[in-house]
Amino acid sequence: MAQNFSELANFIWSVADLLRGDYKQADYGKVILPFTLLRRLDCVLADTKKDVLAEYDKRKDSGVNLDLVLPRKSKQSFYNVSPFTVPGLLDDPSNIRHNLIAYIGDFSADARDVFERFKFTDRVAELDENDLLYLVTQKFTEIDLHPSVVPNETMGLVFEELIRKFSEASNETAGEHFTPREVIKLIVHCLFAGDDEALSKPGVIRSLYDPTAGTGGMLSTADNEIVGINSSAKLVLFGQELNPESYAICKADMLIKGQDPKNIVMGNTLSADGFAGQKFDYMLSNPPFGVDWKKVQSAVKAEHEKGFAGRFGPGLPRISDGSLLFLMHLVSKMRQASEGGSRIGIVLNGSPLFTGDAGSGESEIRRYLLENDLVEAIIALPNDLFYNTGIATYIWLLDNTKKPERKGKVQLIDATRMYEKRRKSLGSKRVEITDEQIAEIVKVYSEFEHDASFTLEYQEPVKNGGSETQSEPEPPRSVSKVFENAFFGFRKVTVDRPLEPGKTAKKPKKGEKPYDPELRDTENIPLTEDVSAYMKREVLPHVSDAWVNETICDEKDGLPGKVGYEINFNRYFYVYKPPRAPEVIAAEIREMEAKFLELMKGWWRDITGSAISDPYSR
Repeated sequence: MAQNFSELANFIWSVADLLRGDYKQADYGKVILPFTLLRRLDCVLADTKKDVLAEYDKRKDSGVNLDLVLPRKSKQSFYNVSPFTVPGLLDDPSNIRHNLIAYIGDFSADARDVFERFKFTDRVAELDENDLLYLVTQKFTEIDLHPSVVPNETMGLVFEELIRKFSEASNETAGEHFTPREVIKLIVHCLFAGDDEALSKPGVIRSLYDPTAGTGGMLSTADNEIVGINSSAKLVLFGQELNPESYAICKADMLIKGQDPKNIVMGNTLSADGFAGQKFDYMLSNPPFGVDWKKVQSAVKAEHEKGFAGRFGPGLPRISDGSLLFLMHLVSKMRQASEGGSRIGIVLNGSPLFTGDAGSGESEIRRYLLENDLVEAIIALPNDLFYNTGIATYIWLLDNTKKPERKGKVQLIDATRMYEKRRKSLGSKRVEITDEQIAEIVKVYSEFEHDASFTLEYQEPVKNGGSETQSEPEPPRSVSKVFENAFFGFRKVTVDRPLEPGKTAKKPKKGEKPYDPELRDTENIPLTEDVSAYMKREVLPHVSDAWVNETICDEKDGLPGKVGYEINFNRYFYVYKPPRAPEVIAAEIREMEAKFLELMKGWWRDITGSAISDPYSR
């Protein structure tokens, strides 16, 4: 028997040896994952099978709702009324296909739904046609997955390891369904670090929700991590997923962990909220980057028109990127502060930080989040961290019950150099964050200090004679900045000037002074500054006849201009690096020329068979 989860996972994955040749490597998981689930459920139900069958025979024709009766007998959230077991299927090799399909059909609805989403009947038919069904079934009977042998926590780790292997084997789609484990751990530790006192209480129960659950990686990792914080704490997991196969894997993982499978629903979160009206303690998500929401446009706009009675009251982002829709969806599910509040961790690309001018949907969403003091921290992650993209990514942490020292403030953390390079790339993933680096990032986040620094940042090696050598450690740099919420706001005012001689003015609006439309301009004035003082300092010395057009006002506060918010992350952490000395650059060029000359000599020798001092001399 395997001694730990990785050995057990490796044994299960060895089924791939049977599939090689008949299946593509990327499709191994489509067979291995549902068979693993089948064997686990079979073992979980073994102790109560006789009682369930007896109760079923007694009640099946009574008209009683079996979903209310049989789970009490199975002592699980699911049951199976088939007389078959997985080992028992081997007793009738010639009918194994028919019997296995019948066995799957006798599961309760939630478990059966998972196998249907896996298209397991099709897999069984394929295996049978390739004379593999008996062999694969036999292989799975060689392992005992009874909870007394493999506890729920270990089984969850086994299943996660298999999902990881499956995702790595299909690099082209890994990023759609699989978030790097270290990213999930970082989010989870930050979320829990902000609520450590509550989580330390004996027997505490918290709900956790992921609206883009994928294969359930975020939910599973959070569940595992909370055990390390408080072994008596319990997370009740909820999730929604659009992709049928990912949904099946996620729901299967919940069944394996003993979670309620009804808490995982399928569908598009933006157009069909599977948990309408529900609130959660923790929420986390890695929504798709830069995906348009044209398909759900009518449903989203209809809900936006409800104002704050719906999920999208603050505004709508441009149709080409729905990332902020997912963020607003999560915000709509925060508990009231009086009920304990909620915490959110979400992965977004750079666009939601700054896309959209004052008054645009994106800016209005940022305005709502900041003016309601919901944004607690934003962490910039290293590039090349995800499987399907190398672009800049950020973790947003939101809280509607901030600690006193954080109220009215946002912490920005630059963790772009907190990584180690991988020996082998996985799709676009070329770097990873170590556990030690995660701990240091969480420490900087928890201590909430302006101008803190990291000690475990990656140091770029320097070139020395064509070889790479480790550079001298750079001096500590500031990686944590703390700003007032208003710091990110600005007022975009319209600046007009009088008509030039000889020009005819258009009829001005009510209360508007005549102006020259060709000379009209705008100024972005920080919310922390007085408009008159700014104009006096920055504008009037250059154009003394200019004025602020006070008829163009913000819809919400009625003051001149439109209020906008943007978070220009890179600007706040920019450090000027002086160029290298000319003599250093010249020396490097001479060195490169000498190397090139040596290469050319070798080439000339190979071509002519004779050596010359200068290949350009002939």
